[in-house]
Amino acid sequence: MFKHFITLEWKALFRSAGVGMTIGIKILMGFLAVYFMVIYVLLGVGAFYIIKEELHLEPLSTVCKYLIYYLVIDLVVRYFFQKMPVLNIKPLLTLPIKKNVIVHFTLGKTVLSFFNWLHAFFFVPFSIALLVNGYDPLKVILWNIGIAALIYANNFINVLINNKNSVFYSVLGIVGGLGLAQYYKVFDITVFTQPFFQGMYEMSYVFLLPILAVVGLYYFAFVYFKSNLNLDEGLAKKSEIAKTENYTWLNQFGTLGTFLKNDIRLLKRNKRSRTTVIMSVIFIFYGLLFFTQAIESYQNPAMQVFAGIFVSGGFLFTFGQFIPSWDSAYYQLMMSQNIPYKEYIKSKWWLMVIATVISTILASFYLFFGVHTYLLIVVGAIFNIGVNSHLVMLGGAYVKTPIDLTTGKGAFGDTQAFNIKTMLIAIPKLGIPMLLYALGYYVFSPNIGLVFVAGAGILGFAFRNYMFSKIEKIYKTEKYATIAAYKQKN
Repeated sequence: MFKHFITLEWKALFRSAGVGMTIGIKILMGFLAVYFMVIYVLLGVGAFYIIKEELHLEPLSTVCKYLIYYLVIDLVVRYFFQKMPVLNIKPLLTLPIKKNVIVHFTLGKTVLSFFNWLHAFFFVPFSIALLVNGYDPLKVILWNIGIAALIYANNFINVLINNKNSVFYSVLGIVGGLGLAQYYKVFDITVFTQPFFQGMYEMSYVFLLPILAVVGLYYFAFVYFKSNLNLDEGLAKKSEIAKTENYTWLNQFGTLGTFLKNDIRLLKRNKRSRTTVIMSVIFIFYGLLFFTQAIESYQNPAMQVFAGIFVSGGFLFTFGQFIPSWDSAYYQLMMSQNIPYKEYIKSKWWLMVIATVISTILASFYLFFGVHTYLLIVVGAIFNIGVNSHLVMLGGAYVKTPIDLTTGKGAFGDTQAFNIKTMLIAIPKLGIPMLLYALGYYVFSPNIGLVFVAGAGILGFAFRNYMFSKIEKIYKTEKYATIAAYKQKN
């Protein structure tokens, strides 16, 4: 039966409308995977000798001490980037296939995830270094088995996090609480985790505990998915009590106001769009990495304006890159109506402008680092409004990825959103302001650099109607290809 499922997956890949783009993306992701594998191997080989010879510490105990942070970072990365297994289940429920088989296959797909076996490229070379330097072979093997079990425990925790809100908030509360306690030196979690991880090497039976944890997590995930594998409950769309939100004050803007109403409701009512709003707020604090001088490599003019672009443009980038995918659920219906496409584009633009202005105001605490620092954010906002707002909408015309509004996944983007056209359009978003500011900074003065960036934004704002017309033509040209892509279910 598993062989039959694999055959169905293979046919779904090659029969989809975007098969060429899908294969191209997988090839690109393959190159990225090779890159990360090489990096992990180098880290695994070098970690032992760097810790021992440069830091003068015992390598294994040092790795065990910080392993808890490694696992937490792995879990966070998985949550945002690991793709959950998708199987077209509804047609299978009418066939004589046991639910156990369907669930086992779905969970089994996560076991083969790149996010699981990538870690072997760090821990295996590190373990070889341990063996070369006289560590007990059997204990090293058992320690590796324990580490592998912890990695797979993270895999099934992530599966539960993405499907059960109770697990998500529990894990978030525990990790957030322990993180704050560690930061303020109230409680050091490594005091307890380091002996456990070290015990997987020193005591031969401790490695069994992570294995038991994996078995337990797999069982809970299996029970959860099996209990929800039915059309009446688990696979049915959830209905909620509708609330009337008229926003009558927007009526004065005519058709533009109607679109703005829909966008505001979308942001308030759906999990994915709410996640985007949260991420845009988090982007405001991104500048702390640059303006606190915490990272030396960020202390140059180009990177300073880079930070200003991101601090003010969090919503613009996370929301704007998926126009019109936000409306994919009813895009066909909308395109069958006699609506002015230009007004639709304007409504999205105004939403991004308003969010950029709000982000800039909220970022006013950066005045603590100096007036020039805050001016970097202000000119970044001007450039975002005048130039980047048009570029993200232009890129959105070539992003044909339907969005599931019921999930918070993919707030940073989706691999299907990347193609040659969107990547080429993305280059000016950051490259132009960095180049303009650096040019003014080095040739004239820092203030002239600010004027150059702000001037480009003002110029873009002045020609916004011309840009709207050009973008409208592109959206109309891509309309039928976009509709066809939104019909794809796999």
